[in-house]
This record gives sequence, structure tokens and C-alpha cells, in this order.
Amino acid sequence: MALTMKDTFYISHGAPTLAIDKSIPARHFLQSWKDKVFPQKPKAILVISGHWDTSFPAVNIVHRNDTIYDFYGFPDSMYKLKYPAPGAPELALRVKKLLMASGFKRVDEDRERGLDHGAWVPLMLMYPEADIPVCQLSVQSKRDGNYHYNLGKALAPLKDEGVLIMGSGSATHNLRALRMVDGIVPWALEFDTWLKDALLQGRYEDVNCYQEKAPHAKMAHPWPDHFYPLHVAMGAAGENAKAKLIHHSWQHGALSYASYQFKSAS
Repeated sequence: MALTMKDTFYISHGAPTLAIDKSIPARHFLQSWKDKVFPQKPKAILVISGHWDTSFPAVNIVHRNDTIYDFYGFPDSMYKLKYPAPGAPELALRVKKLLMASGFKRVDEDRERGLDHGAWVPLMLMYPEADIPVCQLSVQSKRDGNYHYNLGKALAPLKDEGVLIMGSGSATHNLRALRMVDGIVPWALEFDTWLKDALLQGRYEDVNCYQEKAPHAKMAHPWPDHFYPLHVAMGAAGENAKAKLIHHSWQHGALSYASYQFKSAS
């Protein structure tokens, strides 16, 4: 019998230095993943990362994932890290099939791309053995929250096939507003609190329409690429799913590491 995953997740991956900086609280949260958060070992992992943005949904179909260093000006040690997880070509094709069956007319195949840091940085801490096959699905930042929620809805059957569905982004993501200060800037706190309340109260439609409903939406997410992975995780969990805040911390006054678990109702 196939392993069933009841939960989907949205992880705020923050700064790439999460991979090496032991002072970041979210690092310890991710390192405790298997012990404290999710002891089940998935058969495969599907990551929807804010760092892969395409015009149409795309999946990476590779046998071994390369580590992509899609960041600049960081310490040299960051560019030596490797996360050589196996690819998940069967899962990638299954994702494509499910999306096309749900009315997404075009799903592209990328046969070279490995894992961007939105995938490998958190996974390196969660599953350091790098022995679970991983596939990525891109976001479409020119579309909206409802679109990504429906993308997630189409992927729901994967949970019954032992696949862990994980969105990776950032609950707030305005890199130009980061400050080396104590305390949290008011707009970031207000948006983050609104999001937490909306999710915990099950107001998923409000989250889908966050640009109209949330305070300081454009300030919190000048570009929506790091927010849409949340909508995919939410959609894959189903409309009566229960959201739970599983980690919360801040960095640089405006970068929220709020991470959520969505437990399916059925």
C-alpha cells in the first residue's frame, strides 16, 4: 500500500545564508524537521520554489539534480555546498499529466535544470542525506493567487502516492526594505499577522485575493513569486484543510520566516 501524505507545507526559506548561518532560528527549525515536524519519509518530494518563474508551468526532468547557485555576493563556502538528490522524472511526468488533465493546456519539460536554492537550501537541512528523489514545479508570477491555488488542487492526488508537496518562498519578501535593525517594521508585521489570521481561520479565498484583501500587500510582496508557492500548497491540501503555523521568526526587520502546515480534512 502506498504511503499517504495528509499534509502539505509552505516553508519560508529567507536568505540563502540559512545554509551556513547557525544563528538563524529557522535553520534549527528545519534541522528538527524529521524529529519534530514530519517524521514520515516521503517517497518523493515536489518543490514549488519562488526562484523558478516561467510563463507556463514547467517541471524539471533529470536523473540527478545539480545544485544551482542562483545568488550573488555571498561567502565562498556557499558556492561549494552540494545537494545531489536524485531527480524524480516519473513524478515530473505525473505532475504534467495531472495539470494537463485539469485544464492547464501547456506544461513545459526542462531536461537540464537542477535544484535552485529555494529547494536545496531547506532540503539540505530537512533531509541532509539527499536520498529522496526531488522534482521542481515553477510558478507563473504574471498569474494570480487563484491560478496557483488551482495548480495545487490539480496536484492533490500526489499525496496518496507518497509525495511530499512543499511550497518554498517567503511570507514577506521585499528585499529592498531589509534593515539591520532590532524590531519589526510595522507594514511587515501587519501583513504577516493578517496572513496568519486568514490561514488559521481557513479564509483561503481571502489569501487567494491577498492583493485586494491584505494590508500592505504590494510592500510585502513587490513581486509575487515568493508568495505563490503558498497558494499551491494550500490548493493541494484541499478547501477544508486546517492550517497550522509551524515556525515563526524574523530577520533584518522585514523578512518573515513564517512557515505553515496544511492538514487535509479527509
